Amino acid sequence: MDFDHLLVGFFGTDDVAGLAPDRLAAGMDRLRLQLGLERDAGRRFALWCLAYTLGAAPDLDVAFKDAADREAARDFMDAVDREIGEDN
Repeated sequence: MDFDHLLVGFFGTDDVAGLAPDRLAAGMDRLRLQLGLERDAGRRFALWCLAYTLGAAPDLDVAFKDAADREAARDFMDAVDREIGEDN
C-alpha cells in the first residue's frame, strides 16, 4: 500500500495538513471504518500505521489479536516517535 494513495483514498488529497476540519474528520471516520472491516493482516497493519501517524490509531490490543502484530506496531511507533524527536 502506498502512503500517498491511502491519503488520497480516505481524504481526497495527499496533503492532509491543509484540510478543513470537517473533511479531516470525515476522512478519519472512513479510515476507522475500513480498519475495523479489514481482515487482511498486511492491509490492516498499513491502515493502522496511517491512523497512528495521524494521531487516531486504536489501542494495540484492540487493533491486533496477534502478539507479533502488536510487537511490529510497537516497533513502528518507536521508529516514528524517534523520527519526530530527531526533527525537534
